[in-house]
Amino acid sequence: DGHEAVARTEAFAPDLILMDVMMPGLDGPETLERLRAMPTLADTPAVFMTAKAQRHEIDELLALGALDVFVKPFEPMTLCDRIRAVWTRVHA
Repeated sequence: DGHEAVARTEAFAPDLILMDVMMPGLDGPETLERLRAMPTLADTPAVFMTAKAQRHEIDELLALGALDVFVKPFEPMTLCDRIRAVWTRVHA
């Protein structure tokens, strides 16, 4: 739920945010915009998951500040490796 994410994420202080584009309440892009407005989360790396795989949709998510977009369906066994690759890029 996007509203719950906005309410709880700052206190949780995540090292990386992984969220779906389609969520109840607020969608992922709006949720990320609200999280980015919080000084403690402004630079937290974020990755979206989505079934919307059109190039312009992915570009819009990246323009919001997401570091990557994982298009569904994806192989669940590769999720950790994909997140690790994003983490490595951020901390290189």
